[in-house]
Amino acid sequence: MKEKRSHFTGSIGFVLAAAGSAVGLGNLWRFPYLAAQHGGGIFIFIYIIMALTFGFALLMTEIAIGRKTKQSAITAYGKLNKKFAPLGYLGLLIPAMILPYYCVIGGWVMKYTILFVSGKGVRAAGEDYFTGYISQEWTPLLFFLLFLFLTLLVILGGVQKGIERMSKILMPVLFVITIIICCYVVTLDGAVEGVKYYLLPDIKKCSLVTICAALGQLFFSMSIAMGIMVSYGSYVKREINLTKAVNQIEIFDTLIALMAGLMIIPAVYVFSGEEGLKSGGPGLMFMTLPRVFEQMPAGQIIGALFFVLVLLAAVTSSISILEASVSMFMDKWHFSRKRAAVILVVFSILLGVPSSLGNGAWSHITVLGMDFLTFFDFFTNSILMPLLALGTCILIGWVTKTEVIEEEITRNGETFFRRGLYRLMIKYLCPVLLVVILVCYTLAQFGVINM
Repeated sequence: MKEKRSHFTGSIGFVLAAAGSAVGLGNLWRFPYLAAQHGGGIFIFIYIIMALTFGFALLMTEIAIGRKTKQSAITAYGKLNKKFAPLGYLGLLIPAMILPYYCVIGGWVMKYTILFVSGKGVRAAGEDYFTGYISQEWTPLLFFLLFLFLTLLVILGGVQKGIERMSKILMPVLFVITIIICCYVVTLDGAVEGVKYYLLPDIKKCSLVTICAALGQLFFSMSIAMGIMVSYGSYVKREINLTKAVNQIEIFDTLIALMAGLMIIPAVYVFSGEEGLKSGGPGLMFMTLPRVFEQMPAGQIIGALFFVLVLLAAVTSSISILEASVSMFMDKWHFSRKRAAVILVVFSILLGVPSSLGNGAWSHITVLGMDFLTFFDFFTNSILMPLLALGTCILIGWVTKTEVIEEEITRNGETFFRRGLYRLMIKYLCPVLLVVILVCYTLAQFGVINM
């Protein structure tokens, strides 16, 4: 029997839940190291422009599709045009493949959080601690399962009692912790130079790679092309002002991303210099930062606060990833919430185990030269997500026409101030930029270009 469709109680619940989805490891882990690697200020400048144009257009489109059809991604696209129904299955595959390895990384964060909160953060500063930990067989698996089941518990609570209630608690806490750490870091001796590196654009450091990196980051930061925002949009009441809500999500997400960089980059700059920033890469959070906290005054306390913050953000995002898939099972096959969630958790365990063991016991097994986690990350984020976003642009920009979305946005008489920009982005610029992302990220993964 088909369950009655749930909904958010109001605009605040929706904005905090959507922001909770957007504010995750993409903001607190990926954004700072990309900004550090790609010139600091110039990366920030390009990212903000792209967030206000590219990100806005795709985010608005997905939320409006969800509210208009009152369906999750797997059935929403087909409801707009039957020929585009396959996009829905792509929308199901993406979050279902992301959740397992995301929870593996979430498990790493949980381990570091416990380490710092228990006062043993100095151990994480050891040169080989991180690589030694993830190459273990059982401990990373245990934390992966703990993180996954924590996500499951919230989802079983439903939209209002689970997702919305948790978001209303976690997002304000996350914001307060972020402000506390930022205020502390920028007052460190020598932090001003790090702040300048991070915020002041240097046009000489701008390149096609910088632009592609900023564009690719938007998928992570805003949860675009994962089926998430379509599902969340389907829970939004008709009377909610979509333009206002999307603007609030944009502001919250971008602000947290910028503050994440402000927490990390000046601190690393103080203790490791610009070279430390550029060489940190994906290991900036797990390898470089613990060493910074070790040298920093009150570093143990700040480190504990930081990893609590990252853990909260990781949980809010993993909730949205699982919810996207659960809602699709409920819409397409009329499964109960509990049955759908359990099936997806079992699937996540099947993919999550090799993602975890791929750094240790199964490191000798590779797919296209990549360990399991790296392959799943590459396949979903560099191939499937740009393809889904491109298909969405073609559907809305050229088949149903943008008026379908514009009517949903203005259904209560709201003024759509960025209508012209929206049409330009969806019909022309977004498709071109998505093809560029698809090509550049694929070439980068195989070492043809350096991203």
